[in-house]
Amino acid sequence: MKKENKVIMTPEGYLELEAELNDLKQNKRPEVIATLKYARSLGDLSENADYDAARNEQAQLESRIKELEYKLEHCEIVDNKDKNVANVGSTIVVEYEPGDEEEFKLVGSLEADAFNNKISNESPIGKAVIGHKAGETISVESPNGSYEVLLKSVK
Repeated sequence: MKKENKVIMTPEGYLELEAELNDLKQNKRPEVIATLKYARSLGDLSENADYDAARNEQAQLESRIKELEYKLEHCEIVDNKDKNVANVGSTIVVEYEPGDEEEFKLVGSLEADAFNNKISNESPIGKAVIGHKAGETISVESPNGSYEVLLKSVK
């Protein structure tokens, strides 16, 4: 029997995946089927590049749908009720040294997006700050060695 992996998500992340799944099923799937029907109508399937491309697109689409369904089925939605303690869903400000601060939103690994300051609960800083309150100095274990940060605020 296969071990089920829980996917940790924020409520917002869950809604985003659910919206993507609905879009794929209701909009993209019919488009791909129409493309496939058109390509099939062009004749000899053994030498039909349009048909091959449509089949590949259909396979990728169905694979993504299955992946999203699995993630949504096996997710654990973390809704941070205690706004004073850092957890998935919290927005935190960490200070590396005086004057050097960064704001992050703690999210599940599927939602992580460094360009939008969304860091995973599995990242070194994410692991370190979870369960801590504003004002605490926390040791962060990273591949380059450990360092300390001050958790300035938790929202």
